[in-house]
Amino acid sequence: MSTAKESLHDWLMSERPGSRRQAALGRAYAGWRGFARNRLALGGLLIVLGLLFVAAFANQLAPYHPNVGDLTSTRLLPPSSAHWFGTDDQGRDILSRLIHGSRITLFVVVLVAVLAAPIGLIVGTVAGYRGGWIDAALMRVTDIFLAFPRLILALAFVAALGPGIENAVLAIALTSWPPYARIARAETLTIRQADYIAAVQLVGASHSRIVLRHIMPLCLPSVIVRVTLDMAGIILTAAGLGFLGLGAQPPLPEWGAMIAAGRQYVLDQWWVAAGPGLAIFVVSLAFNLLGDGLRDALDPKK
Repeated sequence: MSTAKESLHDWLMSERPGSRRQAALGRAYAGWRGFARNRLALGGLLIVLGLLFVAAFANQLAPYHPNVGDLTSTRLLPPSSAHWFGTDDQGRDILSRLIHGSRITLFVVVLVAVLAAPIGLIVGTVAGYRGGWIDAALMRVTDIFLAFPRLILALAFVAALGPGIENAVLAIALTSWPPYARIARAETLTIRQADYIAAVQLVGASHSRIVLRHIMPLCLPSVIVRVTLDMAGIILTAAGLGFLGLGAQPPLPEWGAMIAAGRQYVLDQWWVAAGPGLAIFVVSLAFNLLGDGLRDALDPKK
């Protein structure tokens, strides 16, 4: 068994891979070894995987219905064996609402990443590769978005679009792409001077092919790291919109809206706001730790 593991290790770490598949697997294996050496990053990964598990099996894990409570007998109960995180002002179990709220958090995070990252990657690579007035125009638009704080700009978009979780996602995505564009542009300015890009140009490849097939894949690791590090900011922005009543609308168990509902009880019934606040803190910290680990693992200078 050990001999087989050693041979697989040698095959993956070979300095002269025999195929593109071997080279790709070798890079992935080397990246995982670098990531696994960071214990904090592994802890962040475990928390994120736990969040995915909770969101996938929320119906089975939640002990109570998230939107049904009893005002006569379960209103504002403190944490106990029956209600681990207590109940809110509507008599609803806070733990059940947190479990179901994880789905909303993942929905926001994934959709924002899917919408914002490609926009930033395309804008940054095109600006860096073409240069000239195209670069100047795209970067000035990026600067306009970067001139406003993300939450303030998201508030303006939501105010124009109307409250709701879908509009909140769109607003956050519209305010999240500029940093990715900046990173992709900086990477592209370095890559476009490389000899292999000049060789591809001599072969006759089109500009779009060069950007899509040769430049974007090299910029992707840096963008992925930045997206992972931005997950905490996305969660906090979504929670901020929910807290102000512009994100997910009642009775959806969105964590920011849950804090807003519990703010008037924060002195006497502290658990109403403490539960969702703790969930936001733990998940945000996990994404930051995961992003730090990915940054170290994907650093091409190592």
